[in-house]
Amino acid sequence: MAVASPEPAEPGIWPDAWLLKAVESGLIDAPHFAEEQLQPASVDLTLGTVAHRLRCSFLPGKNDTIEKVMRSFVIGPPIPLEDGAILERNRPYLIPLRERLALPKRVRARANPKSSTGRLDVFTRVITDRNGVFDDVKGGYHGPLYLEVVPRSFAVMAKTGIALNQLRLVKGDASEIDVPDTEIRAAHRTDPILYRNGQAVDRRDVYTQGGLWLTLDLLKRDDEPVGYRAKHNSSLVDLTQVDAHDPEEFWETVVPETGNRVVLEPEDFYLLLSAEAIRVPPEYAAEMTAFDPAGGEVRTHYAGFFDPGFGHDPSGLFSQGSRAALEIRAHDVPFAVDHLQRVCSLRFERMAGTPTSLYGSQRGSHYQGQMSTLSKHFRLANRADQATFNKSARPRRRG
Repeated sequence: MAVASPEPAEPGIWPDAWLLKAVESGLIDAPHFAEEQLQPASVDLTLGTVAHRLRCSFLPGKNDTIEKVMRSFVIGPPIPLEDGAILERNRPYLIPLRERLALPKRVRARANPKSSTGRLDVFTRVITDRNGVFDDVKGGYHGPLYLEVVPRSFAVMAKTGIALNQLRLVKGDASEIDVPDTEIRAAHRTDPILYRNGQAVDRRDVYTQGGLWLTLDLLKRDDEPVGYRAKHNSSLVDLTQVDAHDPEEFWETVVPETGNRVVLEPEDFYLLLSAEAIRVPPEYAAEMTAFDPAGGEVRTHYAGFFDPGFGHDPSGLFSQGSRAALEIRAHDVPFAVDHLQRVCSLRFERMAGTPTSLYGSQRGSHYQGQMSTLSKHFRLANRADQATFNKSARPRRRG
């Protein structure tokens, strides 16, 4: 007998216990489900057995399936992924995911790249049948999930079963679950959400406008770097390997100019840190939203989910929050960014229940209390010998 579809009573982002019920009931059809796919407020989506090389990105019409539309865009035969395959730079691929959805009408879904995916400059978006937008899945959707994958800076080795994206289930519309700016500011006064230099940010300096805004840390500290820039024509990144790659082969460090400024080179990919450290309270989930200036010169942050408990450690180890890694690319012309320049906002949403475990506690999280922006695939991503690489990878002065 089929298990009735579960649904929490309250609107909000589904926590891990409800997500597990969704898997058990078939609301999320995940035949290869493993416990490590479960996060405090999301489920990791895993790659299927083949990748399709595309000549361009696309979206289906409101009456079309992906399977039907993709035929006119596919180049060559399917690429098997069971033993791993190389995905080339700047080539779009379409990969059927192993998970499917059977959503109730009042439940929608939203997808985002995992943090490690964004830090590698691998551009990903979830596509569904009869849906003209990426990453948003309409309430009541029954059908397959597909992932568009475009490696930008590095060629990557992908394999069946690895997770590049994650999915949240959402009950209710934005008016029911969005946390207003006034509530964010009130929460910060009671139990600080934002820290800078180890101190809670003064309430007068907390800027909210449709979310909590963050700034860049570009303070010049002698010749110490503030981030990384992807090298051109680097080696292959194996997405199945953690703490495996030498960062010197892939990255050069970024040192600010006098005046605490960095000039971004067009189309180069940068990893920088927020000046503020964040604590996401357990009753909220958050999503980083990309910021595009009116002129369209720069795009910040491609990977956006922040789980309940990010930077919020009950043991007190990370009592002053964790900083956010920001993925940044300038377009068209060189673009200057300055220390404490606002670059992105963090939108908070209500949870439909309290997660059984918070980010960083029991889920194998890699970026709690992070001091480096490098992804988990690189050997020095969170180690004390980071300073050795910082010194050796400084770019040569030009001119």
